[in-house]
Formats: sequence, C-alpha cells, structure tokens
Amino acid sequence: MDAADDQVAPIARIGPNAIIRVAEALTDRQGPVQQVFAAAGLAHYLAAMPDAMVDEREVVALQAALRAELGHDEAKAVSFDAGLRTGDYLLAHRIPKGAQRVLRVLPPAPASRILLKAVGKHAWTFSGSGHFSFETGRPVRVVIEHCPVCRGIADAPEPVCDFYTGTFQRLFSTLVSRRTEVREVECSAAGAPACVFEMRW
Repeated sequence: MDAADDQVAPIARIGPNAIIRVAEALTDRQGPVQQVFAAAGLAHYLAAMPDAMVDEREVVALQAALRAELGHDEAKAVSFDAGLRTGDYLLAHRIPKGAQRVLRVLPPAPASRILLKAVGKHAWTFSGSGHFSFETGRPVRVVIEHCPVCRGIADAPEPVCDFYTGTFQRLFSTLVSRRTEVREVECSAAGAPACVFEMRW
C-alpha cells in the first residue's frame, strides 16, 4: 500500500461566528434554539460557545437543522440575521479601524477591490473546503464553489446562502457604499455550479 493511501484529508474548519451568530439570531427572534442545536448535534455549544475554528461539518449540520426545524423562509431570515451579526463582529474586531477609515473615503470601485482582496486572503476562515473568488466591475461578483452553507441541498426553490449575503451586505454597506445591495443570484442548492453573489450600488 502506498504511504499516501494512509493519509487522511485534513478537516476543513470555519470560524465560530457561523455557530455563535446563529444562536444569537435565534435567541433574539425567540426561536427554538435548543431544538435547532439538538437537531444539528450541537447542543453542547449552548453551554459554552466555541472560541476557535470549528469543523465545517458542524456548520453544514446547523444550516440543515435551521431549514428542517424552521422551514425555508424563517431559516433564511435567521441565517441572514446571523450574517449581519458576523459582519458587525468583523468590523468591531477583525478589520483594523485605520483600514476602515481609508475604505470609507475611497470611491466604491477601488474600495470594493481592496476589501475583497483582503477578504480573499482569509476566505478559508468562512468558506472552509469551498473555493472563494471574485470579479470586480459593475456589479461586483463573489463566487463560492462547494459552498458549505448550502451543501447537501439540490432542490431549493431559490438561493439559500443568506449567511454570506448578510455578511457581505454589512461589510459593503459600511465600507464601500451605503447604497450597496447584495443578492445571491446563483446557488448550488438550486442547481447552479457555484454560489454567486452580486454587489450593486
């Protein structure tokens, strides 16, 4: 047997915001937090939220539990809210204040390029084993292939990656243009080859 056959692919990990902010969004909406986290096999996090990167399979399971326990529309709303909260966290703790000031005074086009280059360097922290890329222009487009948020879904009636939509909405409307609108225009869950987000202002 070749030594390579014994190697196990490393587990992809995602930042804990994908767990923590969902719990916050559910709690504030008076949703069934215990029920959703139990369905995802993550009830232990309700006693102590993660403070380090988590197995991306936990994020996949939590998003699936949201849809199973809440239904399509409410799951989308909770996921979007969690994305907004994640954007707030990044602005408060991860993106240097000096860089934020520079982005805010730049025209939207160069600001979006700089922001997305920075996001791309840390894409592994939110896309896990997925692949992140972007295209500048009008509109700006972000592409996530093998997206963990909708992994395992093949028959969604519309895009479902609202966690990312909410995160991009908060970052772009704060740092690029207040008029930014973010839409997921293609989604793997709805049969597309990748999840595509468009930013317009």
